[in-house]
Amino acid sequence: MSILNNYQNHLIDQYNPYPNGRFVSIFILRHVESEAMFRTEGSGEPLNREFVFAGQKAGDTELIQRVVISKRKQVAVERRMGRELLREYQLLHTTPKANAICSLNTNNPCERCIDCMVYGYAAGGGGAQRSRVITDDAFSLHPAATIVGTRQFNALFDNSTMRNPETGDPSTSIGTDEYVKPESVFLDIETLKDVSADELRYIVGNILRSSRYGAISSRIGKTRNQLIGMAWSNCELFSNLEWVQHTYDLLRGDEHEPSFPLHTNTIKNAAQQAMQALRQRVIGQVTWLSEAERESLVAELGQIYADPEQLKTMLSRLAASYPATQKKGK
Repeated sequence: MSILNNYQNHLIDQYNPYPNGRFVSIFILRHVESEAMFRTEGSGEPLNREFVFAGQKAGDTELIQRVVISKRKQVAVERRMGRELLREYQLLHTTPKANAICSLNTNNPCERCIDCMVYGYAAGGGGAQRSRVITDDAFSLHPAATIVGTRQFNALFDNSTMRNPETGDPSTSIGTDEYVKPESVFLDIETLKDVSADELRYIVGNILRSSRYGAISSRIGKTRNQLIGMAWSNCELFSNLEWVQHTYDLLRGDEHEPSFPLHTNTIKNAAQQAMQALRQRVIGQVTWLSEAERESLVAELGQIYADPEQLKTMLSRLAASYPATQKKGK
């Protein structure tokens, strides 16, 4: 039996366009396992950074730069991961304006596939569905000065030199890139609003299966997402920035800065303590999934995604649950 059956009152039975005030907060530890570049690919710009307070201790006015993974860059990866499955099981529909399969960034969504109904869409001059996956920028635990390095790159010609063998002209493909070091950690909360059990399985599955973020992701950017907390509530909880600052305070103690790198279990324990402390600021009802229940959910998802028939059944059931699909058919 699914652990989600015990929390059905926090989920909706079927998609409903009206707000129901049922929130699910998913707490994610993003562990960078190779060099990564969190910037716009091909822009030549440095890494995304922001000046913020180091922690939240009373009287602490220390400002540091933290590396930022923008909200769009996170969800875009996870959304594409889900769309791969929908494409495999032929669950992406033909768009209403043209005889084409629903795809991202074309301003021509199908308006009825799982991706459109969960992550939202806006069709020019047509309908719209607000995303029910609420996200924010994710901040690095450590300061940028600690986790950012630089590396020079070049591109050799076929003769293994920097000069064109035919013209003798030097290569212009040389420069320096900033990168985030392996073992860096980012803390992130994704908040789901008014989702069903199958939608929750689909979204969390996309998060756990996504493994590369940032620019040049075909060669770097390997990241492991760990689900370290989940809470049901009737409102949003706290921000990514509050969470990372409070965790930073717990890890540094009386020291100026936590050591780097830190084992993920150490960070996980501090991050979970910070979650419970910050919960006291929330004006609303909050119910936490226990450690055993969270592990049971991850194991359940592992079984579903490992079995093509179970996965197909779940996705087909979810796809058929939307009113637009019931009305228009495939």
